[in-house]
Amino acid sequence: MPKLKTRRAAAKRFRITGSGKFVRRHAFRNHLLDHKSPKRKRWLGTMAVVDERDADNVSLMLPYAG
Repeated sequence: MPKLKTRRAAAKRFRITGSGKFVRRHAFRNHLLDHKSPKRKRWLGTMAVVDERDADNVSLMLPYAG
C-alpha cells in the first residue's frame, strides 16, 4: 500500500487536540475590524472545535493526524 498524502491546505488550517478533536480558526477576523467590538474580536481570535459532522472529512484530509 502506498503512503497517503496529507492535504497541505488542510494541514495549515486544522490542528488536533489531546482528546482527538480538530480545532480551527474563527472566520471574520481578517479585515473590516473597525466596527467590531473588542469583545467580539477577542472571541474570534480563539480556536473553535470542528463540528462533529465535518470531523470525518477533516480526518480524511489529514490521514496521519492522530
